[in-house]
Amino acid sequence: MSDDGGIERGRTLSRPAERELVRVVAVLIALVALSYVLDIFISFDITFYKEQFFGLLYGLVFAGGFLVFPATKGAPRDRIALYDYVLASLGLAIGLYVFIAYPAIVLTAGIITPFKTALGAIAVLIILELTRRIFGWPLVILAAIFILYAKFNYMLPGPLGGRGKDWARLAVYLYLDTNSMLGLIAAVVFGMVFAFILFGRVLFATGGADFFTDLSMALMGRWRGGPAKVAVVASSLFGTLSGSASSNVVITGSITIPMMTRIGYRPSVAAAVESVASSGGGLMPPIMGATAFIMAEFLSVPYREVVIAALLPAVLYYVSLFLQVDLEAAKAGIRGFAGDRIPRLFAVLLRGWVFVAPLALLVYCLFVIFLSPSKSAMIATAALVVVGFARRETWLTPRRAIASLDDTGRLLIEIGVIGAVAAIVVGIVNLTGLGLVFSQILLSVSGGSLHLLLLLTAAASIVLGMSMPVTASYIILAVLAAPALVEAGVPEMAAHLFIFYFAILSFITPPVCVAVYIASAIARSKPMETAVHAMKLGIVAYVVPFVFVADAALLMEGAPANIALAFVTAVIGFIGLAIALQGYYTRAVPWFVRVPLAAAAILALVDIVEVRVAGAVAVLVLVGWQHVAAARA
Repeated sequence: MSDDGGIERGRTLSRPAERELVRVVAVLIALVALSYVLDIFISFDITFYKEQFFGLLYGLVFAGGFLVFPATKGAPRDRIALYDYVLASLGLAIGLYVFIAYPAIVLTAGIITPFKTALGAIAVLIILELTRRIFGWPLVILAAIFILYAKFNYMLPGPLGGRGKDWARLAVYLYLDTNSMLGLIAAVVFGMVFAFILFGRVLFATGGADFFTDLSMALMGRWRGGPAKVAVVASSLFGTLSGSASSNVVITGSITIPMMTRIGYRPSVAAAVESVASSGGGLMPPIMGATAFIMAEFLSVPYREVVIAALLPAVLYYVSLFLQVDLEAAKAGIRGFAGDRIPRLFAVLLRGWVFVAPLALLVYCLFVIFLSPSKSAMIATAALVVVGFARRETWLTPRRAIASLDDTGRLLIEIGVIGAVAAIVVGIVNLTGLGLVFSQILLSVSGGSLHLLLLLTAAASIVLGMSMPVTASYIILAVLAAPALVEAGVPEMAAHLFIFYFAILSFITPPVCVAVYIASAIARSKPMETAVHAMKLGIVAYVVPFVFVADAALLMEGAPANIALAFVTAVIGFIGLAIALQGYYTRAVPWFVRVPLAAAAILALVDIVEVRVAGAVAVLVLVGWQHVAAARA
């Protein structure tokens, strides 16, 4: 599912033949991607260019997109319109041309023909139309602006001016060049992203969702504010697999939000807890959804380095959220579930070892023997299938296997369209040199101030994220804004993670906060009231990117002692900030304590060792004072 819930807008077909057609296309997408990841054809001494696979996959994705998503809200949703069959055939044809003719295309790479130009123009129009259907107009308009810039930039004054490209060259370049549609993003989407989607689908098909829910309940259900803590744990577990805030809210929130409201949480607070917990799932190692794989490719580093760098900030995010949930429960006097409703942890682990073992193997492959992410996911998926036969209810039966491939293919339709439109933008940035120009403009506007540059980049990330999926907004800013941050002295890893964090934060930031809207609909709460609570609960996510930009120790860079000091003081600082925001510890905290506590908490995050330590000590003193005062009272 995409970050704005695209599958929910898809058709619900009533005709069996049409349902079967969509299923066949989805399964074919998954099987072709599986063939690409496993290099199956090498065993038969058959070789293909990887671009041929990309062409075939794009063709199937485009065809599936027109079959699944209606043209307008008023278009029939129970059947496929005739014009969608025509468009689906056209989308498949432009992909098949690349699959069949790519060896000849390579030999005539510099030759632009009317036929190539026509197919290129059709390909771009198809991508824009599918983007409109699935994700709405904002992303289409943005992509169109980039295309028009490539054509007419000679009309612009100053640094944005350039040599415009003619339509023929532009169409062929976007369609067939390895710097655009057939390049890096296609390799990541149809390789690593597919492999982890398949792993997640197989995990859920064999009962993994119930295991994660039971595990969260066993760990947290009995404690104060138990359902909210279950939401935090479950959402982090689901979110790292899906990387989608909205789908995470739908899957876990439909269970946890009613539990929270029944036990005494206000609906707006319950919805806020779930939306913040679900949004943070994309930041939580070891998988972090699709965007982290693309980030690794942009940075030209092994995926494990992205995960290692993201670990401590993600822990800070969830520690702070967990603490605020606990304090909220303490203020409202909300207790956990009764003991008879809590599954026993040992029994849950004993029953769910078939899921724990493949996950442990995945971590081993990624971080111990350093296999590639796609191979690691494939090995973990195979292990999940094998160990699943240990228990009847976790067998991957033929029906479940087909359902997993079907779900994977449908998800790849959305992600493939995101990848295609993002590849168009990246291709134009490469063709025109816009990335360097935009970076210079950002540096000029910021006047050499790193703090202002960071604020501008954060605002751009949130605004873009409000109108498009996280992956698309990250890719666009990775080629436009990240170079400016790097040129200003920010380490590359920190620059890209900074953009990633604020793209995700768009899902809980008003006015367009998709995760909050979905959670509010489940909780039947007021969206803006929920959004205010969400921003307060997610305060760490707004602060921590600035902290790790200032101090790379939080990204696991530097001496172990420095890393430990940065982490411990940050934890203390965020504890103080959470208490100051909630106004409660073991009892209500008066304002004349909350103000200095918040100030001390901020000092504990400053990138000066002496100031940081002093701030942390001050937080501990003030919290200790409140503890002693409460005990005496």
